[in-house]
Amino acid sequence: MSALLPYCPTFPSALRTESPVKVAVVGAGAIGAYVGAALHRAGAQVHLIARGPHLAAMRRDGVRVLSPRGDFTALPNATDDPSSVGPVDYVFLGLKANSYAVSAPLVHPLLHDRTAVIAAQNGIPWWYFHGLPGPYAGRRIESVDPGGAVSATLPPDRAIGCVVYAATELAGPGVVRHLEGTRFSIGEPDLTVSQRCRDFSEAMVAGGLKCPVEPDLRNDIWIKLLGNISFNPISALSRATMAQICRHRDTKALVETMMRETLEVAAAVGCHPRISVERRIAGAERVGEHKTSTLQDLEKGKPLELDVLLAAVVELAALTRTPVPKLCAVHALADLLATTTGSAA
Repeated sequence: MSALLPYCPTFPSALRTESPVKVAVVGAGAIGAYVGAALHRAGAQVHLIARGPHLAAMRRDGVRVLSPRGDFTALPNATDDPSSVGPVDYVFLGLKANSYAVSAPLVHPLLHDRTAVIAAQNGIPWWYFHGLPGPYAGRRIESVDPGGAVSATLPPDRAIGCVVYAATELAGPGVVRHLEGTRFSIGEPDLTVSQRCRDFSEAMVAGGLKCPVEPDLRNDIWIKLLGNISFNPISALSRATMAQICRHRDTKALVETMMRETLEVAAAVGCHPRISVERRIAGAERVGEHKTSTLQDLEKGKPLELDVLLAAVVELAALTRTPVPKLCAVHALADLLATTTGSAA
């Protein structure tokens, strides 16, 4: 059985010391366990924070990764008690963004003065205007940080942004199926290229993952959001796969309009990602009969992660007086769906 990557005899300097990078993965689900397993293989000191049968399986058998790049098993520490881990260098958040405000019991025991929190989330992050010059510097986005609850739990100066381009799923307790992609772009809110980002990037690369440090991660945030903001709520409302949405003439047109409105909001807050809407839709159609994460959550009765995907952009549109009629209409319907199905966060 082949390894995930060819064996690399020379790891980055951060991992060759007697004190390897110490990482806690809070919410070690499909993405979190995959990252933790890769880091552990590279020599990082990894602690997976999880619960239930998934935790029991990882404690017993480790994390088994099934991947087109080669299967492997990693045996990092796994626990449901972060206080038993103590302070770490990095907390990698694998939680849904709608859990951030109540994550203090899981995160705070892991912090020391310099601990960075890497938030692997979709959508608009709570730190979006932190460290960003311009008319909205330091402004709080209520949709993603209601009453400042997230900032109180996860201070923005600890945050390192992360946009995930890997697709994984839990094939069973303790078993991660890696479907495609290994890129985890990271970046500082204040547009600097920091040493803490470079060190984490080196650890990820040593584990076989791509982890570019972007001077302005907000471009990646908006590019990925184009798909999430349109396909995710439409799929939940229609119960359709991505390919079905693209094959239906009117919903495909709706997706295109929502994407164009989203790019107008991005421009209004000073971000101008270079992306073709047509190519973005074509790429989504090639994914095929895939259910978005929002539709999967709806089917499982889980809260719908729509505040950071849709409500935040509608809020930014209002802030910047940018007309977004289609986004507003879909947001109203999706919000009603979440309320009537009991799937509201």
